[in-house]
Amino acid sequence: MQLASRFAPRSPVLRADHPLSDDQIRTVAPSIFADTPHESRSERYSYIPTAAVLTELRREGFQPFMVCQTRVRHEDRRDYTKHMLRLRHASQINGAEANEIILLNSHDGTSSYQMLAGMFRFVCHNGLVCGDTFADVRVPHKGNVTDHVIEGAYEVLHGFERVQDSRDAMRVITLDDGEAEVFARSALTLKYDESGKALPITETQILRPRRFDDNRADLWSVFNRVQENLVKGGLTGRAANGRQQRTRPVQGIDQNVRLNRALWLLADGLRQLKA
Repeated sequence: MQLASRFAPRSPVLRADHPLSDDQIRTVAPSIFADTPHESRSERYSYIPTAAVLTELRREGFQPFMVCQTRVRHEDRRDYTKHMLRLRHASQINGAEANEIILLNSHDGTSSYQMLAGMFRFVCHNGLVCGDTFADVRVPHKGNVTDHVIEGAYEVLHGFERVQDSRDAMRVITLDDGEAEVFARSALTLKYDESGKALPITETQILRPRRFDDNRADLWSVFNRVQENLVKGGLTGRAANGRQQRTRPVQGIDQNVRLNRALWLLADGLRQLKA
């Protein structure tokens, strides 16, 4: 399933380990605080600024920890363009991980409201995104948008119970070396899906832990090692012409979310096979 919004690489991004203030958000994504929709919108367009929705979500206990706005070619769209917020609920934050709602929107008609389920690991500052079997809510720009968004936020929040069940099940499933290698090979194919071309890095490289605590054989640890190595990059590999290179991090928000969701679905599928 495609995201409602696409974000180019190197889009302005701000993520913090504490709730973001309006002033902090505005420096990165002024479009969130647009007073009116873009002039291209008709009277049928039901306009509710993301800032108003954010106010309601805060009242319900949701706080923003990450914001992003897409780059624009035409300056007149800068204050209306697509943007993303990642919010956590007070009841969903603990010492190691936090469930997040990923909210996307625009004020120029290029995106509906969309909410996805995500997970954030504090240990490696990687934003994991869960598969679309758990929660994916879209709200068109018509009717009572604010109420629908609040309802959608809680629908995503309630879906985290299933996410946590799946994660806990992965933690008690042990993979042997062969199974971990098959998982890593499938993950490489998800990122480097170019028919006939050699993979630039190996299964061994993306299975290698970056910290001691991740050096375990359970499915959850294997999944996190593979996910972090693919998303963060920095691994030494070979280009198609044979030259040595380092893999690039996945910087595009859209590409990051798509790869994360695919990896989650891959891990969750293996969990079901091993159950």
